[in-house]
Amino acid sequence: MPSEPRKPLWLYPNLLSLDAPLVAVAWLYIFAKTWRVDYHPWEAYVSLGLVVWVIYVADRLLDASMHVGTGGPLEARHEFHRRYQKQFLIGAGVAGLAALVLVVSYMSYTIYHYVLVGGVVVAGFFGLSMLSSQEENEIPHMKNILAGAGFAFGTAMMAHVYLPGRGLFDMIAAREFCREFICFAMLCTLNISAIDLWEHARRAADVEVKATDELALTLPLTVLGGASLIFALSDHEMATRPFFYAILTGAALLHILNRTRDRFSTDALRVLADVALLLPFFVYLAASRQ
Repeated sequence: MPSEPRKPLWLYPNLLSLDAPLVAVAWLYIFAKTWRVDYHPWEAYVSLGLVVWVIYVADRLLDASMHVGTGGPLEARHEFHRRYQKQFLIGAGVAGLAALVLVVSYMSYTIYHYVLVGGVVVAGFFGLSMLSSQEENEIPHMKNILAGAGFAFGTAMMAHVYLPGRGLFDMIAAREFCREFICFAMLCTLNISAIDLWEHARRAADVEVKATDELALTLPLTVLGGASLIFALSDHEMATRPFFYAILTGAALLHILNRTRDRFSTDALRVLADVALLLPFFVYLAASRQ
């Protein structure tokens, strides 16, 4: 039997589920600096990265197990998790325990209010994952929205919890929840939905279906880009302008990928979609120093 071709090095962050934790940690730094968090210890970044990694590993193991028996081939990341299932289960257990120790030992009790809400969102996400159809022609829009909102909430809360005298209800009522959080949640949702839309369009033979899938991504990306630009230019104090420049960059990069997606394989598109959320970090750094 011919040996399986070696995976390219650039694909391993995706195969190992390291892409999402990197994005979460990068944007946590952006949220903390934008909201001017004076004290933001290392355990906030480590615990967030560990929790996100555990959730993504669990999701991919669940998808791989649900896909067994359908007869279709597994995607590269799901096949990788299925093949090394034991190692991922052990790693997820150790990472989950380490995150729990960090939260209990080092963080304020106010974080439990945020964790309760985040836990409900994560439970809803996995519930939809188990109930959603596995048919290739169906796009799980509700699942993607919940995943994007949950990812954004988990990232933002790890910055907001360190604001003195501020709790969960302050976050919901504050302006940053209506602007920074919602824009980032929308960017995350579009990032997750992009892969499903691109794969759906690639499988479709109908030109109208392809055009509909492209519009389903182009229109909200345009709205997000326009809103972030308006928010950036209307901030005369320059406090949040670098943040919205980062959002604008992410939306622009996803739009470029959407227009040039036929040039890349599905695995390459997955990696590039993650890069589209990581490059805004450097845009933020550059803009915040102006």
